[in-house]
Amino acid sequence: MEAILLAGGKGERLGEAAHGRPKALVPVAGHPLAAYQVALLAAAGVQRVVVSCAEGQGVRFERELAGLGVEIVPVEEPEPLGRGGGLRLAAGALTEPGACFALNGDELLDADLPGLARSHDEWDGAATITVTRVRLPFGVVELSEDDVVTGFREAPLLDDWVSCGVYVLGPEALARLPERGDHEATTFPELAAEGKLRAFRHHGLWITVNTPKDLRLAEQYVGEHPEWLRPQTKEGTRA
Repeated sequence: MEAILLAGGKGERLGEAAHGRPKALVPVAGHPLAAYQVALLAAAGVQRVVVSCAEGQGVRFERELAGLGVEIVPVEEPEPLGRGGGLRLAAGALTEPGACFALNGDELLDADLPGLARSHDEWDGAATITVTRVRLPFGVVELSEDDVVTGFREAPLLDDWVSCGVYVLGPEALARLPERGDHEATTFPELAAEGKLRAFRHHGLWITVNTPKDLRLAEQYVGEHPEWLRPQTKEGTRA
């Protein structure tokens, strides 16, 4: 399978912490953020990654993601097309028939990509999306029916599941991506209404890097887990 990496974000909410870089190339523990997704894809056997990026940034992505054991193919958006439009444009550079992986380029996560691919193949739907549960950033006060406080729970996991931006997209899903806009607001609800969308549950790490606080969390995590997803060099040693 090939993969599409969505990397058109400018990192505006990161402010000075982005150092003028596209968000997917902001360094985390000495490596571009997107390098961790590329390393994850390489470990799953992906050899070709199409990077959807902003106009004028293709050479930069190709250079900064080199040496990770996969071919990097940048596709520049002539103008902002939204996530769904970026996916659709990048899909035109795919060379293999069938399904492909698609990931957001601004996240740090340890999703089981081989398991995701197997789940998609077994179900044979149009697309499979990875979902996870998020932790409430506040403590919860538990009450009885007559408003007696019965206990407290600190930052519990919510019962609902959210998409964490990691998918397998089959040919039908790729063909139905919008030319502009967000696929999670158009394509996915349509497929869900038709019973063609499956979920794959992820219980591990998921950090979306949108703010300086998120960036600090990502730096802290990688610092505490130096063995985790270090990008592979072409020689097969840890970078």
